[in-house]
Amino acid sequence: MEETTIYNPTAVQALTCLRVCEMLSNRLLDIHLVRFDEIERYVYILAGDEMEILIFPEGNWRFNDET
Repeated sequence: MEETTIYNPTAVQALTCLRVCEMLSNRLLDIHLVRFDEIERYVYILAGDEMEILIFPEGNWRFNDET
């Protein structure tokens, strides 16, 4: 039986996620989805009409403009 490794967001990634969500809510944007991708190890946030944000393990974040 294969052993599965479970990954969690890094501490800095989690804090960045909180700050980004706070910025979004301060602008009165709905936050529809927050998801941690265990394979790619980034946090994905879907907010507003079509705003997508990626937060990487080092705490860097960017808008996802891939369509």
